[in-house]
Amino acid sequence: AVLEKLESESFSDIGSIFNATGMAMMSSMGGASGALFGTLFRSGAKNLAKKPVFDSLSLSEFIVSANEGVQARGGASPGDKTMIDALDPAANESLKSKELPIGKALEAVACAAESGRDQSKGMIATMGRAKTLGEKSVGHPDAGACSIAIIFRAMAEFANN
Repeated sequence: AVLEKLESESFSDIGSIFNATGMAMMSSMGGASGALFGTLFRSGAKNLAKKPVFDSLSLSEFIVSANEGVQARGGASPGDKTMIDALDPAANESLKSKELPIGKALEAVACAAESGRDQSKGMIATMGRAKTLGEKSVGHPDAGACSIAIIFRAMAEFANN
């Protein structure tokens, strides 16, 4: 749905690309994940209007706004075993990486997200579908944190190849 949306329209700035991505996700993905991933891209897009280039500063603005938007929408905090456990460290790393070339900044952000994903293995799920598992969720990474790590790893690989 996202690819179809992006290929069927023309965009004048980075913000409109991310906003369209979020809208496509919200309309095509079921359950809470569609709303949360849609919020991630739409919240992240807010500071990128009229920006024709996606650089390290834009990356930081995107991730910080996305993190705030997803936390506000879903009510999760770091340690709840959700996508926030990868998104929050990625946002923090992006603030430290604003002066780096985009490829290096994305690599740092991807590593931070992967670290957060890995740390979610030791947590007990307190939100989302996995919360019904309680202690059984320990030892498995959160699916949303895995998705965030995959997104930022793909962005880093694209920028560096």
